[in-house]
Amino acid sequence: MLKKILPNNEHNIERLIRLIIGAAALSLVFVGPKTMWGLIGIIPIMTGLIGSCPIYTLLGVSTCKISKEKDQTKS
Repeated sequence: MLKKILPNNEHNIERLIRLIIGAAALSLVFVGPKTMWGLIGIIPIMTGLIGSCPIYTLLGVSTCKISKEKDQTKS
């Protein structure tokens, strides 16, 4: 059931990029302008850690090679 809600649809490089961008945005809360807008960095951090993007799931997009190969074997 959880795999239907949060399928693995992100490539490892994309996950790393999301973590870096999320950490950079989150750092704005503590350094620099010290704005609360930096809390938006939590979203890319969470999607990067989980490996699943809810928007990708809604649109049926996947950048993960493994799930594409599994889908081809099912057909």
